[in-house]
Amino acid sequence: MAALALCLSAGVPAAFAQQQTQTVKELQVKAGPLTTALKQLQTEAGINLIYDAAKLGSYRVSAHRYRNQPLADVLKDLLQSTGLQYTEKEGVIIIKAPEKGPLQRVPVKGNVTDENGTPLPGVSIQGGAGGAMTDDKGNFTLSADPAQDTLVLSYIGYKTARTLLHGQRELKLQLKADASMLTSVVVVGYGSTKKGDLTGAVSHVSTKDFNAGVFSSPEQLLQGKVPGLTVTRSGDPNATPSITLRGPSTLRGGEAQEPFYVIDGVPGASIQLVATSDIISIDVLKDAASTAIYGARAANGVIIVTTRRAVNGQSWVNYNAYGALEQVSKRIEMMSGDEMRKYLADNNKALAPADDDGANTDWQKEVTRTGVSHNHNLSFGGGQNNTMYSGSVNYLSNDGIMKGSSLERINVRGNLEQVAFDDRLKLNLSLSNSISTQYRIPDLVFPNMLLFMPTVNIKNADGSYKEDFSRTRDYLNPVSLIDNNEDRTKTKIMLGNVRAELKLLPGLKYNINMSMQDEQINRDIYYNHFSGLAQKNNGRATRSAFSNTKKILETYFNYDRTFGLHDVKLLAGYSWQEDRRNDGFQASNKNFVTDALGYNNLGAGNLPPGDVVDYGDEHIDIYRFISFYARANYSFNNKYLLQVSARRDGSSVFGKNNRWGIFPAVSAAWKIKEEPFMQGAAWLDDLKLRAGYGVTGNALGFGAFTAILRYNPGSWFYYNGGLITSIGPSQNPNPDLKWESTSMANIGLDFAILKGRLGGSIDVYNKRTQDLIWTYNVPASQYLVPQLLANVGKMNNKGIELQLNAMIIQHRLFRWQSNLNLAHNKNNIVSLSNNDLKLSLIRTAYLGGKGQTSFWSQQVMENEALGAFYLLKYMGKDKDGNSQFQKADGSLTITPGTDDLYYAGSAQPKLQYGWNNTFSYGNFDLNIFVRGVIGNKILNGTLASLNNPTDAANYNIAKFALQEPSTDNNAFYRSDRFLESGSYLRLDNATLGYSVPMHNRFIKALRIYATANNLFVITNYRGIDPEVPLGGLEPGIDNNNYYPKTRSYLLGLNVNF
Repeated sequence: MAALALCLSAGVPAAFAQQQTQTVKELQVKAGPLTTALKQLQTEAGINLIYDAAKLGSYRVSAHRYRNQPLADVLKDLLQSTGLQYTEKEGVIIIKAPEKGPLQRVPVKGNVTDENGTPLPGVSIQGGAGGAMTDDKGNFTLSADPAQDTLVLSYIGYKTARTLLHGQRELKLQLKADASMLTSVVVVGYGSTKKGDLTGAVSHVSTKDFNAGVFSSPEQLLQGKVPGLTVTRSGDPNATPSITLRGPSTLRGGEAQEPFYVIDGVPGASIQLVATSDIISIDVLKDAASTAIYGARAANGVIIVTTRRAVNGQSWVNYNAYGALEQVSKRIEMMSGDEMRKYLADNNKALAPADDDGANTDWQKEVTRTGVSHNHNLSFGGGQNNTMYSGSVNYLSNDGIMKGSSLERINVRGNLEQVAFDDRLKLNLSLSNSISTQYRIPDLVFPNMLLFMPTVNIKNADGSYKEDFSRTRDYLNPVSLIDNNEDRTKTKIMLGNVRAELKLLPGLKYNINMSMQDEQINRDIYYNHFSGLAQKNNGRATRSAFSNTKKILETYFNYDRTFGLHDVKLLAGYSWQEDRRNDGFQASNKNFVTDALGYNNLGAGNLPPGDVVDYGDEHIDIYRFISFYARANYSFNNKYLLQVSARRDGSSVFGKNNRWGIFPAVSAAWKIKEEPFMQGAAWLDDLKLRAGYGVTGNALGFGAFTAILRYNPGSWFYYNGGLITSIGPSQNPNPDLKWESTSMANIGLDFAILKGRLGGSIDVYNKRTQDLIWTYNVPASQYLVPQLLANVGKMNNKGIELQLNAMIIQHRLFRWQSNLNLAHNKNNIVSLSNNDLKLSLIRTAYLGGKGQTSFWSQQVMENEALGAFYLLKYMGKDKDGNSQFQKADGSLTITPGTDDLYYAGSAQPKLQYGWNNTFSYGNFDLNIFVRGVIGNKILNGTLASLNNPTDAANYNIAKFALQEPSTDNNAFYRSDRFLESGSYLRLDNATLGYSVPMHNRFIKALRIYATANNLFVITNYRGIDPEVPLGGLEPGIDNNNYYPKTRSYLLGLNVNF
């Protein structure tokens, strides 16, 4: 039997007799089992093959297209790197593994270069008795059996290669550059495709591109990595990041502003179920042509998360862990006790005796700490032939930098896949579980750690906490707030998913996907006898338990065939979903004899006469969603691409006249590089023009009773000797209420040059949203209540995005890879009124404060962007030292009103950017990531509220207020004096790693790394941090945004067994 030499530089010497010259006219092989490819070859070429399917079941092949190629070349390519042999006998081709004798390992030497012959140092080589790594000249030596062993070569920036030694003891090997921008697989709705075949705007982020740091949510992996995606996070381990894609497209907040999530094919699955270490890629679908397949939930984009699954014939065990320390990155400089006493003395003021213990208490220091976090992830997977399995266990502990705040979470995932009936049926079962415990601290801790007097002690002489309950109820000892109150939330989420794929005919598959997610949320709060939040209550306890259940059934057909130069892919499906939300209860009690039981026994309390149990205002909310969808993809000669899709959605939450909607999309692409007139441009690897248009909806963030008539308890009245609660209408019905609709046009250009060393994409879009939902005033004579929730307004976002990827230096000793993304978006409110409902403007951002309860800080108006600041114009001090402001008529005043507000700037940034650089030298790698924004304004309401010198005898003031006259009663007014530039440049991440050379049969790879996050920020902003939320109805507001941002230092390791 002739042996196949499957080295990078060797050929296949086997002969074919009468079949040697046979030509394979057309064969489209998909990535998958080798046996499937061989069956296709047998059918298309009309040849006879004999092989043992069980023994070949573990071999895989990559996707490839063969056209008018000799059969010998096709077989050579399919069997490359497998070690399999074939012979031809009487017209029958026999494929089998070579017979193996006893291992005879000897020293094997080799040299590895790139395509230009430049030696590659640091190439990892696995095989034989262990492994090796090339030196600075590309040379390596390891112990292997030349007759049987296969070597696997891997190197950053190059395609992984496998080579069978086939008796050779000295090798000359080459690695090819990996132009991943062309070949990477991108997950799209209900399928996947090569990035080079995309017709829409999709950003693909893989593991190697993720952010590194102390992250409690997967969204943080993307911060600054995707052009057009804005992710804002605070230092709170329990806070959810704020996310906006390509600008705001609704006037509603919360979930209505967020993208739609798909986790391993399950739409709407909880992102908390996924540990960051389990994710292998995240795909962000940005334009309507890509997202329309998800219809009424895709107006804000779609984020598809893919976790690691088993691959047939590949087994692994991985342990990934880190430990980290977090510190406050910046604090507001407040007066010390001595500074306060001197300031008051200098201004002929004095402290009340109860407010001066001779102390110098730094309250910010007393309530903060060095946060300690650690994360451990153990994952495994494997399988042979027809069964594959994978699983993981993750443990995260994150103690926040604010004392009393923490997060502890355990994630467990398991996946089992079975192939049956000669690869015709594929069954998959997956289970995911998340159990988390969160401890939160009262919101009043944050203002009081700044405002509480530094001149008093933390505790009195008797050990009780220093308090002054004679003042406002909000003036409380911040340390006492942490120590005397407990707020714990336990959340359990379980997701079960069963799916099946059945091959009905060549190219035709039927899929069914069933999932159920159950979420249990238990919150327990106790304010003890000494708590300022339970004054005169002798303890107060509240317990709540709610469950949310989501059931989904999806069933669809896939058809994928190639007819000569024509590739056709069809999809048609049906989806049903039911959500049952807020199913549970809440109860409370007061006056406990002891604090020992806390919230564990509500019955131990004694509710005062006249009080009623606080049952909360939650109600069971049942939501149903039904959809029909279809998509068609057509490619001619792998040069001209067309995609058409449509989805028809029905939702129970909207008015009875508008519960159904249709969301179509069309897109096309032209691979210009494939044209004959471009063949002479050898330096050009890819050039593709994309264009698309589609319509999507926004049904997120609605309850079951959004569009119907609602009644609520009203006033009390006396009847028949007792008090009776009245019931009255609280919401008008609107049978015409429907989802907000967003249409988007997108034009993009993808390019790659110099063998993939430089590439990227440019996208220009126009996103138009109509039927914006808002509450309008209506005549009380025509409606039950004077407000109506209706679809009226229009909004527009236009922008441009640029993504660049470059291998700047690719030397045998040193490599530098760089990635840059830039995004500009312009938001505009087109209309707030129609013929029936009128609205000139929406006043928002009522920040309050002494003398400012009627003042707003932003307005939503036609022909302006969301986040338009309307403020007082500061004009310095008058002759008495009081702040004065410009009136609408141009005169000056120290008693301004709302008529004096003027347009002062916008919270919308002009440019957002992220710049990632990876350097490698031998086994060392260094990653540096910088991101920032340019051109936005931030209202520093925090500093305004602290700039109150006239109250210095009652509250602490910031050091910068020392320059203010002590008699200025207007210094704290939120004027344009406190509207500051929000531009910043942040060194967000720096990671230094070392890949340890391994010569161990049990450990395949070991990498240790150190990471520092948020090392510095370059900005003119005077607040704690310029990174404030840019989404929602009130972007760019920093008002008592006190939870400090963190700077973290992390040490981790990643081990593959």
